[in-house]
Amino acid sequence: MSQLRWHFDPYKVLGAADRRDALAQVRRHEPPVVLQDLGLPPDPTGVSEGMATLSDILEIAPHTKIIVITGNDDHENAVKAVGFGAYDFYQKPIDADILSLIVQRAYQMYELEQENRMLLNQQNNFPLEGLIAASEPMLQVCRVVEKVASTAATVLLLGESGTGKEVLARAIHKRSQRADKRFVPISCAAIPETLLESELFGYEKGAFTGAVKQTQGKVEYANGGTLFLDEIGDMPLSLQAKLLRFLQERVIERIGGRAEIPVDVRVVSATNHDLNGLIKEGRFREDLLYRISEVSVKVPPVRERQGDATVLARALLDKYARQHNRALRGFSQDALRAIRAYAWPGNVRELENKINGAVIMAEGNQVTASDLELDAQAQQPLPLNLREVREYAERQAIIQALSIDNGNISKAAEMLGISRPTLYDLMHKHGLKATEKGD
Repeated sequence: MSQLRWHFDPYKVLGAADRRDALAQVRRHEPPVVLQDLGLPPDPTGVSEGMATLSDILEIAPHTKIIVITGNDDHENAVKAVGFGAYDFYQKPIDADILSLIVQRAYQMYELEQENRMLLNQQNNFPLEGLIAASEPMLQVCRVVEKVASTAATVLLLGESGTGKEVLARAIHKRSQRADKRFVPISCAAIPETLLESELFGYEKGAFTGAVKQTQGKVEYANGGTLFLDEIGDMPLSLQAKLLRFLQERVIERIGGRAEIPVDVRVVSATNHDLNGLIKEGRFREDLLYRISEVSVKVPPVRERQGDATVLARALLDKYARQHNRALRGFSQDALRAIRAYAWPGNVRELENKINGAVIMAEGNQVTASDLELDAQAQQPLPLNLREVREYAERQAIIQALSIDNGNISKAAEMLGISRPTLYDLMHKHGLKATEKGD
């Protein structure tokens, strides 16, 4: 094939004399297109070595387009090679111009498929409406939410403050059969105990001083839709009994009223408390816990969602840069190190607050650790297991490369010294997703 090299000037051409050499080149470069003769040594007159090489290449680089070259009367083996996974075949004698067109078509197909995979990865960064996630723990949460959303089960979301429990509750509603009805949130911690009952169940005119008209409560207002009880662990015991009756009988009574009002509503609850601990302390009803937690979902904090802090930070930077009309080109290296090293005790809420402030205060064209008010010298502790150390370092290098140029795959791959296909495979391995439309 050496005499054909000049026909492929637009491409970087690599050569290999035998199967071992070819596989080494593929592992190192993962080329988009491979031209392969089926008659390879030590079996130049047969196809056994060529077929084995074809199989090995596809195992190493499954997206590579392989064009096999066969003898002029060897149509059967050419078809067999395509059946094994070759993109196309070309029979000798070779017409260099026609072969160039086949290679060009294969390369274009490779690029198109890569673009489609990238777009799919972009979509996967938003596995649920309003939620940005790339880590396996959060993707697992999303899978549970997707399964439970279409059912009528009550759902209890457990997690620290600021982890995105309301976002998940809204996603459950939007993916349910109640999506065209109301989603009604109420915080059991934000409303004084004396007002919470009337907020939940409503009241009749004259029920108490100031009750000048009949008023629906949140439960009744959510009829047909979803009621989200945030921080249900802060609900007073007296109201827990009334909520339990509603969940059992699906009827309510307004304050000052006697009529039983049927209500069809799905209940999703959330708390950052240990409800079992509150039950032992006599502050939460065990029977109510069973009613609100037909499905329980533990939402991990940001510190346990490896890689999500950087992905979230980039998305929030884009959001607030547009909001504040700031032309910023991402994060500096010290900012990225600080974001990864910081524990984020306030979770996504704290991250959002930091990014918003940094966008306002940034003086250069990049957000720095100083803008974020984080320690630029902070180092995230490494695991001690050697395999974990390697995987951690590999993952962090990929995240850093992707973050430097706003997710540009080609530039990230170049910076890491690997091919784009290799980078895609590594991103898939570590649960990382591309977020930019451009490449």
